[in-house]
Amino acid sequence: MHAMTTTPIDHLGLTEPDLIATGAIWTAREIEQQPQMLQQTHALVAGLHAKIRAFAAPLIDNPAARVILTGAGSSSYIGQCVAPLLDRHLAARVDAVPTTDIVCAPHLYLDPEQPLLLVSFGRSGNSPESLAAVELAESLVRDVRHLAIVCNADGALGKAPVAHSMTLLLPAETHDTGFAMTSSFSCMMYAVVAALLPAGTMDGRIEALAGATERVIGESLPLLRELALGRHDRVVYLGSGVLQGLAREASLKLGELTNGAVATCFDSPLGFRHGPKTFITGRTLVMVFVSNDELTRRYDLDLVDELRRDGRAARIVEVSAQPRAASGPDGLTVPAMGAAADLDLLWPYVATAQIYAFLRARATGVAPDNPNPAGLVNRVVQGVRLYVSNA
Repeated sequence: MHAMTTTPIDHLGLTEPDLIATGAIWTAREIEQQPQMLQQTHALVAGLHAKIRAFAAPLIDNPAARVILTGAGSSSYIGQCVAPLLDRHLAARVDAVPTTDIVCAPHLYLDPEQPLLLVSFGRSGNSPESLAAVELAESLVRDVRHLAIVCNADGALGKAPVAHSMTLLLPAETHDTGFAMTSSFSCMMYAVVAALLPAGTMDGRIEALAGATERVIGESLPLLRELALGRHDRVVYLGSGVLQGLAREASLKLGELTNGAVATCFDSPLGFRHGPKTFITGRTLVMVFVSNDELTRRYDLDLVDELRRDGRAARIVEVSAQPRAASGPDGLTVPAMGAAADLDLLWPYVATAQIYAFLRARATGVAPDNPNPAGLVNRVVQGVRLYVSNA
């Protein structure tokens, strides 16, 4: 008899023994699981949509009311990605305001007389600013409701003792074990869109965006691995519209996972010319999340072409659902999404940013699951001293 052999399981093209040995297993798994987690999140929200709608309708259908999408770090960038779109589709005004802004200057963001739906995002649900923002809104605003979208069943945010509240708890797997938010980010972002837009809005789109995310995770690896080994010491992320919030999240992800070894910058393509363009050196990688909108795309590509004519940056990569010959080897294509709305591109696009950050961390010798072993930054923020507001 011959001894049975088993093939090591691959995640992001790397074997589990390698990933475990290098402190990368959780981050790799949690990036790779996102297509399945998005589909599970869709099913969960669809089943609860009527209940969520009944809870939120008095505010989201009220033109005099306000919706604030809030969180800290990556959780706040969820709001920055989707607030412009939700603001176009809901009667209420929709803004993205980080908890870190609300807590330090509540009088600027909380109007006692304006009805408010505070939508709080939390992977752990234990960030002190998230809990403080809920308490401030509860104490300062006369008519307030709280929708907590969380990944941790034991988090304090989902159990906050406030009168008018609802908690949307996502699948347990979205409570990322790795340091950086990956599947928690993508699934909380999907959940708020599916929850607040009319029932069925995402039913015909979830398969396509989850499928594109799955394909891009596999098909982008060769180019992203090449870029990671290029060891660029500066990286710029650019995006327009909803993709500008994504550029900010991509910038944070790279900084987190490389433990600050790579300097990062984010902006919109049009805004980048107004000073930030000086960030570029001969060792800079520029990654542009290209819009599918016909008008917006023209501005995105004008900037890409200008940077290539300048000849200063080391590489300029177009992440696009509509590939063009001019991008050559520096085009990263999201398949089968050429006619998709920019909203739907958020999920496959963010996967490319996560993978690049993951591979760049490994190339730098940093363990992605715990990139800062000294504890200067933590998975759940520490060291926050809260003060009583006089607002």
